Amino acid sequence: MTAPIYAVGDIHGHLDKLDAALERITRDGGADAKVVFLGDLVDRGPDSRGVIDRLMTGVQEGRDWTVLRGNHDRMMSYWLSEDIKPDPQLLLGYHWLDDRIGGLDTLASYGVTVPDGARYYQVHPEAQQAVPTAHRDFLDGLPYHHLHGDLLFVHAGVRPGLALADQSNDDLCWIRREFLDYSDPHPWLVVHGHTHRPAPEHRGNRVNLDSGAGHGRALTAAVFEGRDCWVLDEDGRRVLQP
Repeated sequence: MTAPIYAVGDIHGHLDKLDAALERITRDGGADAKVVFLGDLVDRGPDSRGVIDRLMTGVQEGRDWTVLRGNHDRMMSYWLSEDIKPDPQLLLGYHWLDDRIGGLDTLASYGVTVPDGARYYQVHPEAQQAVPTAHRDFLDGLPYHHLHGDLLFVHAGVRPGLALADQSNDDLCWIRREFLDYSDPHPWLVVHGHTHRPAPEHRGNRVNLDSGAGHGRALTAAVFEGRDCWVLDEDGRRVLQP
């Protein structure tokens, strides 16, 4: 029998939803369950700081947790770097503190308020001081993928036709159409988030667990045994089929 592995979709600063998902996982697999978090820990929700604290503490306590780097986590890391570099994958005209992205909500969770008309030189030093070094180091060190048997966990997806060693980090945390529109088999069943849908979906060659927690919907937790997948609801497992 294949040991189960659990996955949690994009959290986006919702600590309450994360705690509820962890409770469902514990009921199904116990406190020692192996869990992969698919990235986008931060932005849009009210408590990105609390989410990072919860996951960082769990890893430090020795839980079998793997936390992946999402594009929002990378944008935060880049913005807090010494030279405030933008993520090169961002659309022109966007930046981490844009209302469409949610970085302002993340800074607010650290007690940083950005007034209208503020400039980078005013906000950046305050943000660097407010976000603990341990949080920044945690985000900087997050991996881009996790391979587990026939399952490949990533934030956004993969570029079809490329070996894992040839995949770019940009694609692993940003790709959309080239991956989402591809219907042929990959070498793995790809488990991802990044592109929110009203509910988790199984597309045969990939499983999307971003059910829109950052847009007012539920946070999905799922369990895999080999390539078989179930969503964890309050009442237990619900099979997710192609």
